Amino acid sequence: MKPGSLLKIALAAAMLTLAVPALSFAAYPEKPVNMIIAFTAGGSSDVQARIMQKYWDKYGSQQWTFVYKPGAGGAIGFGEISMARPDGYTIGGINVPHMIIQPLVQNAQFSIDDFSYICQVVNDPQTVAVRKDSPFQKVADVFAYAKANPGKLKLGLVGPNTGHHLMFLDVKSKMDFPVTEVFYKGAADQNVALLGGEIDVMFGNLNDVMRSVEEMRMLAMASEKRNDFLPNVPTLREEGFNIVSDIRRGFVAPKGLSKEILGYLRGVFGKIAADPDYIADMKRAGQPTEYMDGEAFAAYVKAQNEIIKAALSRVGSKK
Repeated sequence: MKPGSLLKIALAAAMLTLAVPALSFAAYPEKPVNMIIAFTAGGSSDVQARIMQKYWDKYGSQQWTFVYKPGAGGAIGFGEISMARPDGYTIGGINVPHMIIQPLVQNAQFSIDDFSYICQVVNDPQTVAVRKDSPFQKVADVFAYAKANPGKLKLGLVGPNTGHHLMFLDVKSKMDFPVTEVFYKGAADQNVALLGGEIDVMFGNLNDVMRSVEEMRMLAMASEKRNDFLPNVPTLREEGFNIVSDIRRGFVAPKGLSKEILGYLRGVFGKIAADPDYIADMKRAGQPTEYMDGEAFAAYVKAQNEIIKAALSRVGSKK
C-alpha cells in the first residue's frame, strides 16, 4: 500500500473518532425525558409543568414522562433530581425557597450546588385564604383570633420547610400567632383540606387559590403590590403587616450536565417562555409568569441562600 494511502486512512479514522461525540449529541434527546414533579398531581407545580409540556412537544423532539415524587415539602423529589444521571434524560421542577431551606434545616439529600439550572418560569406570591363562609373577613381578624385563642386556629401549610413554612415563621417572628400547624404533601391536598373544613385558614400560593377562587376568600396577599389576577385583594403591608413572601418555580437537571445538553434545554425552555400562546395559557391558568434564564436563576438562588440562612438564624430554626 502506498504511503499516501496509509495517511488518508489514518486521517479518515481520526475524523470519524472526532465525529462520534458530535453525532451522539446531535441525536439528543433520543428518548423521552423524565420530568420529576416533587408535589402531588393537580398542584401548582404540576399544573405549570403540564402547560409547559404542551409547548415542549412543539419545540422539542421527544416527549416528557411525568414522575411524581411528593413528600417532605418537595425534598424527596428534589433529591431524586439531584441523584439522577446527568445525561439530560431526567430533569425536574423545583420550588424556591423550599429547596434552599431544606438542606439548611433537615437532612435533605441535596444542596443548591447539586443542580444545573435551566430557568425560572413563575413568581407566585402567597396569600392568606379562608373558605367563603368563614367568619374571618380581614386578615387582622385571623391574627386577633389566634392571639386570643392559643392553639385553636388550624393553619394549613405545604411543608414543613417550604416557602409556606418560611412565611409562617416570618409571621411568628413579628407577632403573637399561636396556631396549630397542619402540613400537607402538596397544594392540591391543602386546598381540599380548607374547603372540607379540616383547617380554618391557609397560607397558599396565588395560583393555588386561583383554582378554587369561587369557594375561597382571599384576605390578603404577601406581595410588594396588588396582583393583576386579584386586584381587589389588599397586600399584607396595606393591612399593616410587614410580610412579603413568594414562591418561585423553575426547572433544573442534575449537576454535571454537559454544556451542550444544558444549552439545548435552556434554548428550548427559553423559546417556550417567549411563546405568546404559552403566556396566554399561563394567564388562563392563573400562573404568574416571570422568566429568568439559567445563569440568572442560579445567581438568584445563591443570593437567597444567604438571606434565608440569616432569617432562619433569627428564629432559631437553623440546625
